[in-house]
Amino acid sequence: MAHAHQHHHNQHRHDSAAPPNGLPEILDLDAALFAPHLTALTGRFACLAGDDVRHIVDLGSGTGTGTFALLEQFPTARVTAVDSSPAMLERLVSAARERGLGDRVRALEADAGAGLPGVADADLVWASASLHHLDDPATALAGIRAALRPGGLLAVAEVDGMPSFLPVDGGPGELEARCRAALDGLHAERLPHRGADWGSLLTAAGFSVEQERVEPWELRAPLPEGAGRYAFLVFERIRGSLDGHVDADDLAALDRLIDGGPEDVRHRDDLVVRSTRRTWMARPARESAKA
Repeated sequence: MAHAHQHHHNQHRHDSAAPPNGLPEILDLDAALFAPHLTALTGRFACLAGDDVRHIVDLGSGTGTGTFALLEQFPTARVTAVDSSPAMLERLVSAARERGLGDRVRALEADAGAGLPGVADADLVWASASLHHLDDPATALAGIRAALRPGGLLAVAEVDGMPSFLPVDGGPGELEARCRAALDGLHAERLPHRGADWGSLLTAAGFSVEQERVEPWELRAPLPEGAGRYAFLVFERIRGSLDGHVDADDLAALDRLIDGGPEDVRHRDDLVVRSTRRTWMARPARESAKA
């Protein structure tokens, strides 16, 4: 995510060859809108990881928003972009070539839950909104630990769900709150590790957590270009996900947010883009103790 997602957002495990409808654009818009926050976050990586970062792994790389932010932050490093979607990886590699960064990016099609084949001695592993998709976090974290060099850094970012956009007070905010609650219920079934205490899971997997933060990311008027489009795409996905899971009145209200009429989020002047990111930075415990 954005990448922090990444995002971030950065955001991802994909179960089919083609990326989900609208998701690539959402990931790219998230990274563009929250670019200053992402730059600050990668700057924190640099402070902890040190100057000698040569090999970075972007776990669940999506469209590459995190990959490109890391390449900018670490100008002498190369990135192994890991995703289970060949379509996402193809898009990322093409974008890297267009930016003149093709020689610094390697694509690896893999399910991170089953290990990172051929990846070793990484200085930094970045996992933005990807770990909660894994079926077995303990196995995945063991694979990440094996891929890191002694003293290497794992940076994890997770979001608290879809971003929110509507005024908190009144009907629109109440609608959004109901929709988020309904989505949380669906995700509890499909993504049982969403919202997990990754600090405890990291410790149990043999990592020493060096930093943990909860950061509200918020954008207010005047909003950057693309904010209305971002809101539209998010609500379009919410509407598709909640069909059959909320009542008809709420579905109709969601329709009005994306139907091109006066309530459409692309025409509103009261949007506030809000997203909460929680981050952990950790090292393999044994190597950390020696440092």
